[in-house]
Order: sequence, then structure tokens, then C-alpha cells
Amino acid sequence: MASTAAISSVDAFGRSIRDLRISVTDRCNFRCVYCMPREIFGPGYAFVPRDELLQLEEIVRIAKVFAACGVKKVRITGGEPMIRRNLEHLIEMIASIEGIDDISMTTNASYLSKGRAVALKDAGLKRITVSLDALDEETFRTVCDVEFPVSRVLEGIENARQAGFENIKINAVIKRGLNEHSVLPLARYFHGTGSILRFIEYMDVGSTNNWKLDEVVSARELVAMINKEMPIEPVSPNYRGEVAKRWRYVDDGGEVGFITSVTESFCGDCSRVRLSAVGQIYTCLFATEGFDIRDPLRAGASDQDLLEIVQTLWGKREDRYSELRGQIPVDVFSDAKVEMSHIGG
Repeated sequence: MASTAAISSVDAFGRSIRDLRISVTDRCNFRCVYCMPREIFGPGYAFVPRDELLQLEEIVRIAKVFAACGVKKVRITGGEPMIRRNLEHLIEMIASIEGIDDISMTTNASYLSKGRAVALKDAGLKRITVSLDALDEETFRTVCDVEFPVSRVLEGIENARQAGFENIKINAVIKRGLNEHSVLPLARYFHGTGSILRFIEYMDVGSTNNWKLDEVVSARELVAMINKEMPIEPVSPNYRGEVAKRWRYVDDGGEVGFITSVTESFCGDCSRVRLSAVGQIYTCLFATEGFDIRDPLRAGASDQDLLEIVQTLWGKREDRYSELRGQIPVDVFSDAKVEMSHIGG
């Protein structure tokens, strides 16, 4: 960039860009029912051809543009990001961008061997979040719809811990009738381990998971379940706009979090923007359309051109889907929303 000084970029509601989530692939080796249900993403499903994916150097160039707009945090997502070749090299390059002070990754941990965990840490990855929705084999395999042992995920978490990652986060999506019986076993398992378990309300991301409101287990219910056996109390946020509501175990057993994007919207402080693996920018997790930045980049746009594209897009942003959910007739949101596998949550 011609200038490394961050340029203030605020949207129509005065929200600044601070967090960039980069999807590096739309592929995943799991078929979780709330994200990539097998009846849609099964044999014959057309994943993005590899030559249409953003190249690593293109991702880095776009990340530099967002850093100039004020982005401080980058999260690597997928699909399953560890499928992407040369991921460590990408992290190294992003870590060298001035202004980026935190790089994290969300993974299912199936590829998180000891060697990969060390390599990711050495490349500059600072934090890891692991998706894990159940501990018993039957429920785990029902949710993920794969023949893969849950013990391998737990092994991946331990590999990350041994590699030096601290405060590893564990994300569990809870869907009524599917895995709400897993809440207490998960809480018991991670209590006192230093890992931070976070329960996520089942969301209407995308259009393929047949989401229904009555399948949402609210954070209020989840808090009550845990508090009955292991007393917890609320904790102040670490920073404005923090997604998870923080609670701590009264017995000093660590923290547990609740992500309430259905029952208690946090649109008002949302500072997140998402870049898909093919170069589409999405300004909301529940967006129905993105904005292409790959074509102008490949057509020879300058850094200044790309900067103006991003600033213009963000300046027009009025997204607050979670605040409006339930207040507006369903047909207003009838267009197909982007799938989670394309933007990584």
C-alpha cells in the first residue's frame, strides 16, 4: 500500500471494520447437518474449481487493503481450512502485514497433527478454535455425518495445546432434538482444562439446513442447564463487540461462553467482514449476495482502486439481519443466503 496508516472506515450505522474472516476453501471432510448436509453436499456436488480460488498472494494483497481500512484481526476459515495447501505460508505472509496483530483459525481439528500444530504456531497463528458438537461417538457421527472418531478431534486439541496454543476455544452448535444432551458432558470435559467452551445457538445461516426457530436451544436454557450442576456467573466482555457472552465457573474452573445471534442480537457492534475463497466480500453472515473483488484485482486494479472498492462497500453497509429476524415478513428474506461453507461462519 502507498500508505500504511489505517484509514477510518465506518458503515451506515457507524460501525468500523476490525475483523476479517478469510475462507480459503469451500471444501470440508465433514458433512455437519447444520452446515453441509449430505443430501445437498453429497456425491456429485460441484465444489469450486481450484483455479477459481483466490491464490495465496491474492488473499494477502486483499488482506493488506483491509488492514489499511482498520482491520486488526484475521480469522482463517473454510470449509475446513487445513485442506488448503501451503496454509502455513499464507499465515506467515498475513502475519507480516502491518496493523494485523491477531491471526486465528477455526478448524474441525481432524488434520491437526502434532507436526501441523507446531508448524502453524511457528508460522504466526496465535489462536485456534475447534468445532466440536458432541463427545459420544453416536451423536458426534450423527452431527458430522462421517465415520470419524471423536477421539481424533480431542487428540488434535491436545496437539494444539502441546504446540503452545493457549486459551483454545471449543465451539459447539446446539440443535434441539439432535445434541442438546451433549451440553453437560462437554461442559464437564472442558471444565478446568484452560480451554474455553462456547455454545452457539443454531442459526439460519445459508438455505440448505432447513432451519426452524423451534430447534434453537436458547443461551438462557444453556446457562440454566450448566448452572444447575456447575454454578456459573457472568463476566464483563473483553472488548466492545465481543461475540460470545462470557461466564465463569464459580469454582475457578475457567470460562464458558454463549453466542446468542438468534435470541439476543449483537448487530449493533458488528465489526466483521468476510472474504470467500473465490473473492466475494460479504458484509454479513446472513447475506444473500456478495461483492466480487477478485475480478478487478485480476484485471489490474491498483491498491488504491481496491481500497476505494472496500471503503465504498463498507460505507453503504446497513446489515442487521439478526435484529430484524422475526420483525419483518419472511418473504423479505426469501433470497437464498450464502452457505456457511463458503464464508466459514
